[in-house]
Amino acid sequence: MTNETMKAATARRYGGPEVMAIEDVPRPVPGPGQVLVKVAAFGVTRGDARIRGLDVPRGMGPMVRAVFGWTRPRRPVPGREVAGAIAALGAGVSGWDLGEPVLGITDGMSMGAGAEYCLITATKLLARRPPTLTPAEAAALPFGLMTAADFLIDQMGLQRGERLLVNGGSGAVGLAALWLGAHLGTEVTGVASPANHAAMLEAGAHKVADYAQTLPPGPFDAILDVAGTLPYAKAAPLLAPGGRLGVVTADLAGQIGAGLRPKRGAHRLCAGVIKETPAALARVLDLHAQGYRPEIAALPLAEIQEAHRRASSGHKRGNVVVVL
Repeated sequence: MTNETMKAATARRYGGPEVMAIEDVPRPVPGPGQVLVKVAAFGVTRGDARIRGLDVPRGMGPMVRAVFGWTRPRRPVPGREVAGAIAALGAGVSGWDLGEPVLGITDGMSMGAGAEYCLITATKLLARRPPTLTPAEAAALPFGLMTAADFLIDQMGLQRGERLLVNGGSGAVGLAALWLGAHLGTEVTGVASPANHAAMLEAGAHKVADYAQTLPPGPFDAILDVAGTLPYAKAAPLLAPGGRLGVVTADLAGQIGAGLRPKRGAHRLCAGVIKETPAALARVLDLHAQGYRPEIAALPLAEIQEAHRRASSGHKRGNVVVVL
């Protein structure tokens, strides 16, 4: 750390969006292999909101507390997805220039993106920002699309001509999955509230359905359950023989069950942890070059509580981004 300070969004205790504050905190100094990024925008994801509020699927609470702090957040500055410019280089860093526009994801569970400056390891999840993306779009790019691509391509092996259902199709992951499914040549159905049907159609869905009504009967070759409301018992009648269910959100029992017994008769459950690698980030940038753009709602740092309120709602459209 240094004697210099910076503005940061902080959560000093677990709770609702109201626990978010703006404080002056020490500005970090890059260590060996790290770069200091002057932040232009950072994402506020559903994951950030879940950690802040301990609003996690059943059984996950003790695990989250063990990682992030048992009685209060161990890392008070949340956020991982960020866009900005390189402000300083740590020892041993080469191939990067001061002032270079970048986007990236902070290391592991170190968090810290929600501030005027943050640290990223230069050889990990850091990339040059394409001029075709604004800083706000760049901060929103990795989260939803990286998750959607890992599930649909790597885990579920989605193929051209198949039928895909995205349950919870209006958030960051959902809209990315709709676009990717259409891009891969599948017939895509999105499920969300009627207020978000237009956004799902614009993202690439061929059909839309209201989550509060009876689900489309299928059959579907692949179902991506982003909302966490379609466990296998409910999804099975909708799946075609050889169908796959991607479990993005599930309680602890559901995650363990999917991991221990992925084969369910003629069906398969996919619930692996997504890969956050330089190759995964490069694929996201390549998909952007092929036409993907994240939908964003941008707010100033002064409205950090509102950003977290939207991320906590379970009904946000696309990505919530804070711009500095």
